[in-house]
Amino acid sequence: MEVIAIRIGFVSRNQPESIRLVKELVCQIESEMRGLEILVDADIAPHVGRTATTVSEMEQQKVDFIVSVGGDGTILRTIHKMADPVPILGINMGTLGFLVDVEPEDAIDTLKHLIQGFDIDVRSRLKLLLNGVCLPRATNEIAFLTASPAKMIEFEIIVDGSLMEDFRADGVIIATSTGSTAYAMSAGGPIVDPRVDAIVLVPMAPFKLSSRPWVIPGDSVIEVRLKLPEKEALVVVDGQNSTMISAKDSVVISKAETPARFVKVDRDGFYAKVKSKLT
Repeated sequence: MEVIAIRIGFVSRNQPESIRLVKELVCQIESEMRGLEILVDADIAPHVGRTATTVSEMEQQKVDFIVSVGGDGTILRTIHKMADPVPILGINMGTLGFLVDVEPEDAIDTLKHLIQGFDIDVRSRLKLLLNGVCLPRATNEIAFLTASPAKMIEFEIIVDGSLMEDFRADGVIIATSTGSTAYAMSAGGPIVDPRVDAIVLVPMAPFKLSSRPWVIPGDSVIEVRLKLPEKEALVVVDGQNSTMISAKDSVVISKAETPARFVKVDRDGFYAKVKSKLT
């Protein structure tokens, strides 16, 4: 048995096949390597026969990385629970995911390799201040959606103090480079290499044909204003957290102080991943 000094956390979607994989992974790596400390998220710990540990506690105890068994949503929910996210490794139990890199059949071998050492992929996030109060940081995107189906909202987008866009649309998506392959791509936005420090703005079904997607510097400060006092919008962060805003609310978006972090396993690179996911 090899002696390894490392601490790993496990989170999972609460579905039988995902929980079963967590149990298999924990049992196998513990049986083959001494010195491992395994922490299991409270949502699935009773099913795995482990003491419950919250994601926040994993962060406080400085786990080396967290293994997320599920899809992109599982990863995003886990990141939202941490103030300064630790590295995450995604094992794909979903469908089309750009944040999950490992297929279940490769999980054991990948974990054994990473326990010996790994590199970290750092991704910028977005901070949203609503009336001065910080909402959860966005790894993928912040989406502003009409609260009344089939009724458009009129937006003003102010970037670094200058009016960039004034348009009517069903909504607007403000995404990180990481999130350019998520909701923003579905709405017609460009695919941006995550190494590019950028923010993507994508109008959703805009009334004017001249309203096009924008790519702006990653350190920009963006204000989103609703122009019509009787209209409200739903603000959704990473598809996980939502709140309503109106014309009287102040909305300011900028780069978050703390990034998201991912364990590097994709040796073929970003372009090969995009090609494999979209063909």
